[in-house]
Amino acid sequence: MASASSRNPGYSRKAQYTVFTGYLIAGIGALIGAALLAVSLWKPGTFSGLRGAASDVAAPAAQGAAGARAEGQGLIETITGYVRAGSENAKLKNELELARIRLREAEAVAEENRRLRGLLDLRTEEMKPVAVARLIGSTAVSTRRFAYLGAGSDDGVRPGMPVRTARGVVGRVLETGGKSSRVLLLTDSESVLPVRRSTADGRRDVIAFAEGRGDGIIRIRLINLGINPLKEGDVFVTSGAGGFFSPGVAVAVVSEVLPDGALARMISDPAAADYVSVEPIWQPEAVAGAATPIESALGEDENPAE
Repeated sequence: MASASSRNPGYSRKAQYTVFTGYLIAGIGALIGAALLAVSLWKPGTFSGLRGAASDVAAPAAQGAAGARAEGQGLIETITGYVRAGSENAKLKNELELARIRLREAEAVAEENRRLRGLLDLRTEEMKPVAVARLIGSTAVSTRRFAYLGAGSDDGVRPGMPVRTARGVVGRVLETGGKSSRVLLLTDSESVLPVRRSTADGRRDVIAFAEGRGDGIIRIRLINLGINPLKEGDVFVTSGAGGFFSPGVAVAVVSEVLPDGALARMISDPAAADYVSVEPIWQPEAVAGAATPIESALGEDENPAE
């Protein structure tokens, strides 16, 4: 006996009606779809209301899904941030410390530029150097502060001539040989140099003496005693008094304020200078009758020939 599935539908009227109904429904569906397609192409806005209604119906579910997705992403980011918090903290601390260092360096450069601009404004003329040479030695164990220059009388160097670097004053020639000279440094205890405060920032002029202490520090002694107007960082330059040094050459910068003056450090460190220049005496006629540098620096009990 044949199975029911293999029987011809023609043998059953009910099966024929079922097949016919299926074809009819499919045909009607195709006609309706074609009609809707034609209408949508002819007038695209015809079904906008239906689309909006469908979107409104689906909106709550879509919002819930979007919220869940956002919460999940936020949770993942929170967990990731917590795990990476330690390394990020250390990185930020390093960056902050580096930024602080760069800020201090920038402030130092700005301050140095301000001082140098002030010094350049004070220089009114340039003097051609007599000689340019190296400092070939210095006193290492003595309480006096001398340096030895690789140029002497054969090069035109004479006692009393100022010695300086590009940054400022180093000292002055004390005595000369044919090929070398001895220089009295500003930090020597017998060195006294008339100076004044640089007024590039508009403050009033201050006259003083820069005296060496023999320990690498310069003592600034004010001529007019009273209220001390000095501040840390003030720059002192040569005043031109005495006739040896031309005015406006950098000498020292204040590092500590005292009741009657200040302690300062040399702007031009002779130990860091490759070459120095020997300049002519600024006003030879003014120093013609004054004591020579040898007499004033060595004293009566020291022999210059030694």
